[in-house]
Amino acid sequence: MTATGEHREGAGSTTRGYWWWERRRSLALDVVLALLSALECALEGVKFAGDAGLPVPLGVVFGLLAGSVLLVRRRWPIAVVLVSIATTPAEMGFLMGLVGLYTLAASDIPRRITAVLMGMSLVGTFIVTYVRLRQSVSVHAGNFGPGDWYVPVLSLFMSLGLTAPPVLFGLYIGARRRLMESLRERADSLERELSLLADRAEERAEWARTEERTRIAREMHDVVAHRVSLMVVHAAALQAVAPKDPAKAVRNAALVGDMGRQALTELREMLGVLRTGDPMTARVAKVPLAAVGQAAAAAAAAAEDGPRLHEVEALVGQSRAAGMTVELSVDGEARPYAPVVEQTAYRVVQEALTNVHKHAAGAKTWVRLAHRGSEVAMQVENGPTDGVTADAGLPSGGNGLVGMRERVLGLGGVFVSGPTDAGGFRVSAVLPDQRAV
Repeated sequence: MTATGEHREGAGSTTRGYWWWERRRSLALDVVLALLSALECALEGVKFAGDAGLPVPLGVVFGLLAGSVLLVRRRWPIAVVLVSIATTPAEMGFLMGLVGLYTLAASDIPRRITAVLMGMSLVGTFIVTYVRLRQSVSVHAGNFGPGDWYVPVLSLFMSLGLTAPPVLFGLYIGARRRLMESLRERADSLERELSLLADRAEERAEWARTEERTRIAREMHDVVAHRVSLMVVHAAALQAVAPKDPAKAVRNAALVGDMGRQALTELREMLGVLRTGDPMTARVAKVPLAAVGQAAAAAAAAAEDGPRLHEVEALVGQSRAAGMTVELSVDGEARPYAPVVEQTAYRVVQEALTNVHKHAAGAKTWVRLAHRGSEVAMQVENGPTDGVTADAGLPSGGNGLVGMRERVLGLGGVFVSGPTDAGGFRVSAVLPDQRAV
C-alpha cells in the first residue's frame, strides 16, 4: 500500500527513509510480534528437539531464528508465509502463520499468489493435524472410539480455522486501505482541479474587467472628443465673428451650449453604467466574476440606447455648422441593423470627423454610406487642409484610430485607414449585418 505525503504527515511521527517502515508505531508493532513469535517458536523448539533427537539448544536456536522472520512481514510477506509452511511439520510458528497470512492478503501481491500460498498452508496444517489426531485416537482407542469421519472432519475444521480467518480479514483490511487511498487521491485531485478552476475563473474575471474598462474608456473618448472638439471649433469661430456679426455669434454660442448639454447627457449615461458596477470600480481586484457579468450586461443594455446610423446626418450637420465643408452620400436602401452595428458605424464616422477637425482644419470632407446585401460600409475622406483656416489647437491622444479599429474588428468587420494621393486622409470600414448572420 502506498500513501500520499499528506497522509503520512498526518499519521504522526514517522521514520522516513528507515528501512521499510513509514511510522515508528509500525516498527514497534513488528518488533513486538517478532519477539512473541520467536519466544513461541523457541518453546516449541524444545519439544521438536526432543521428538527429533536433536540437542535442545539447537531446537531453541532454530525456533528463535524461524520466529524472528516475522520482523520482515511488511517487506517480504511471501517469505514469512513460506517459513511458516516449512515449520508446520515441527508444530511451531502458529502466530507467524496467522500474521503472515493476514499480511499477505492485505498487501498488493497478486491474488493468485495469495490463493496458492493459502492452499499450501491449508494443506500443510491439515496433514499435520490429521496425523496428530490419528495418533491420539489410536492411543486412546480403548476408551474413545469415534467413527472414521471424526479425524478428517476435525482436521479440516482446525486447518480452516487457522488459515481462512486471517486471509479473509487481510482481504477486508487491504480492500479498505485501497479504498481509502483511492478516495484520498481523488480528493487531492478534486482539490487541485478546484484550485485550477478558481485560477481560471479569476483570469476570466480579470479579462472581463479589462475588457469592460477598455470599452468604457473607448466610449467616453468618443463622446468627449467629438463634442468637445466641436465646442472648441465653435468657440474659436465665436471669438472671431463676435465683433463683426453679433447675430452669428449668438447662433454659435447657442450651438456651443447645445453641444455641451449633449456631451453632459452622454457622460451621465456612461457614469450611470459605472455606478451600476460600483463594486467593480471601487474594488477591482476583489470583484467576483458574477459582478463583472452584471456590469457588462448593464453596459450592453446602455449600448442599446446609444446613437444610431440615421443620426449620421445630424452629425454631419454639426460639423457643417462648425464651418467644415462636408458632403454626405448614401448608397442603397437604408434599413435597421443590430444596435451594436449601428452604434459602431456612427462612432467610426464621428471619430473620423473629429480627426478632420483636429488635423485638417478647413479641408473638404466626404462622408459615404453604403447599404449592401449583408453589410454596411462607411468611408470618411478629407482633402488637404486649405492653409487658411486657423488650427483650433485641439490635443490628440493618438487613440482614435486604434479605438475605431478595435470596434470594427471586434464585430468581424474590416478597417482600413491611411493618407490619400491628394494629400488628405481616408478612413474606411465595413461591418457585417449581425441580424443576417
